[in-house]
Amino acid sequence: MPNLSPLFTPDEYAARLAATRRAMEARGLDALIVSDPSNMAWLTGYDGWSFYVHQCVIIGPTGAPVWFGRGQDANGAVRTCYMADGDIIGYPDHYVQSTERHPMDYLAAKLTERGWDAGRIGVEMDNYWYSAAAHAALDRQTRGVLVDATALVNWQRAVKSKAELGYMRSAARIVERMHARIFDLAEVGMRKCDLVAEIYDAGLRYDPKLGFGGDYPALVPLLASGADASAPHLTWDDRPLKAGEATFFEIAGVVHRYHCPLSRTLFLGKPTPTFVEAEKATLEGMEAGLELARAGNRCEDIANAFFGVLARYGIEKTNRTGYPIGMSYPPDWGERTMSLRAGDTTELQPGMCFHFMTGLWMDDWGLEITESIVIGDGAPECLADVPRKLMVKDG
Repeated sequence: MPNLSPLFTPDEYAARLAATRRAMEARGLDALIVSDPSNMAWLTGYDGWSFYVHQCVIIGPTGAPVWFGRGQDANGAVRTCYMADGDIIGYPDHYVQSTERHPMDYLAAKLTERGWDAGRIGVEMDNYWYSAAAHAALDRQTRGVLVDATALVNWQRAVKSKAELGYMRSAARIVERMHARIFDLAEVGMRKCDLVAEIYDAGLRYDPKLGFGGDYPALVPLLASGADASAPHLTWDDRPLKAGEATFFEIAGVVHRYHCPLSRTLFLGKPTPTFVEAEKATLEGMEAGLELARAGNRCEDIANAFFGVLARYGIEKTNRTGYPIGMSYPPDWGERTMSLRAGDTTELQPGMCFHFMTGLWMDDWGLEITESIVIGDGAPECLADVPRKLMVKDG
């Protein structure tokens, strides 16, 4: 039987499906195969760590979405999806990691049974979960033409509903707790692996004051120190924190897969002039960007304002300065649609959410001070309330 306690109302799921079908119609698609687990969850409620095997949600011309995945995960779909059991299809386990057959062979047969194997069939060609082998197998077995529909569903997720914003605000309460734990406990000599254990504890443990606990993040904590902080995506090791070094912490609170990322940098000791100047430039640039982060403006307006301030300080940042956030699964928490960078003229709308990623990664140091924001008609809402500054503790 369908999940009796879905995260969202039937009306909200129906609205999501209708929006997706309108986008399909605009692209001339007769059916859509969605393999991005975030899109699968958004359309159906499915939530499970099964994205390491082939799975998808199929949207046909009529009716409810259809979940398709490994047979042993079908009960997970029954437990989490809102659809009836007849819309849950599990494939036999001899299709898993087989060199003789592919799960897409089984999917093609099911599409044929429903009359969805002809016409134009959209697939998400450019994502982490739809392989070249999957595409080749599906192409061999279906009569229809496979059409790239990458990000078609992602774009429908851009404006968050009231319920979605509620989960993101809850995630913000968790990331506040995580950063408070970091500042309270981090000290010279503390091993980074031990600090990460505390970060996970703060991010996951049930808090009776909040009335909820946290979910696992789509991205592990990133916390590079010293010269390693010149690289944005290093994780951690068991070395101790050192005096005279800065460590950035890029982490996220997560509730029901909705993420609120937030980065801060901690300097143990007296900050060097380089960090003092970088902090000043970053904060001034953030204020300029936030001033333009409102409905009716464009993504590039935020970026150009921020980059313009950096240029006055003689700082060059060659990467984008933000991306949309919301529901996500590993390996990243971005929605993979818009970017806060020059040239992205997407109009900002109320309810869009972004991680304003103002990180600086230079030759031998790095600084991250970021905000997750909700676009409104006026000034944006900064989801988390953590002091926006370079955090400093005695070394």
